Amino acid sequence: MTPAATVRNAGWLRAMPAVFVLIWSTGFIVARYGMPYAPPLKFLAVRYALSLVCFGARVAWPAARAQWGHLAVTGVLMQAGYLGGVWAAVHAGMGAGLVALLVGIQPVLTAVWMSFNGGRISGRQWAGLVLGFAGLVLVVSRKLGQGAEVNALTMGLAVMALLSITAGTLYQKRFVAPCDVRSASAVQMAAALLVTLPFAAMETQAIEWNAYSGGAMAWSVLALSLGGSSLLYMLIQRGTATAVTSLLYLVPPCTAVMAWLLFSEPITLVTVLGIALTAAGVSLVVRSTR
Repeated sequence: MTPAATVRNAGWLRAMPAVFVLIWSTGFIVARYGMPYAPPLKFLAVRYALSLVCFGARVAWPAARAQWGHLAVTGVLMQAGYLGGVWAAVHAGMGAGLVALLVGIQPVLTAVWMSFNGGRISGRQWAGLVLGFAGLVLVVSRKLGQGAEVNALTMGLAVMALLSITAGTLYQKRFVAPCDVRSASAVQMAAALLVTLPFAAMETQAIEWNAYSGGAMAWSVLALSLGGSSLLYMLIQRGTATAVTSLLYLVPPCTAVMAWLLFSEPITLVTVLGIALTAAGVSLVVRSTR
């Protein structure tokens, strides 16, 4: 590799976390555009199928049979379980802010699991996790009282999403060997599609295709699946689970800024303070890991 290529590669590696957060933060924006016109699981099933077509062209497939199984497990957890839980909870009436808060507990849950299983979580990292969570609560607190419906169904779906992405992240870090990100994502999407299809068939509403739902689908496939999911896979392979999941603290604040720009949703002083606390907390975790 030439010196110039080495510099470009190093620059890309440094930019990966920021690019991932920006892409991942558009998930709720896409839901706002597409959700009124499509049932959640049918929408996700089509998304998985189209993503599978995009990922499955001319890739080096895993040679070991065990790797196929490990990738399938992560696909079920991090795609079908996580996305299915989040989208179904929002569709059932839970506010996006509350879903974001519940799923945002993931970095703390990951750190607790690792500390009980021999992982090293320093005092500075714990401080960063707590600080980031406090900032996250401030960002979404103004949305919690805006008619969000909390019942056994919506809470169960949100908790399922939280547990799924946490377990999927830890499982991938532990069992999935480095391989071509395209083939890994293709196997994950195929597993998610197989699990989602039976539940999607039970939804009575049909997808109403228009500019909003079509645009939401295109962004979901090209940006969120091909971009965001691939970046998450690479970040998990390259970094520690605690450092990677701490980046998810930044997603709700970033989404709040996007909603302000796109939908003129107000940003208060409390929101700005929350974003600053969250960024400081993530910085503590990532720097301590390095």
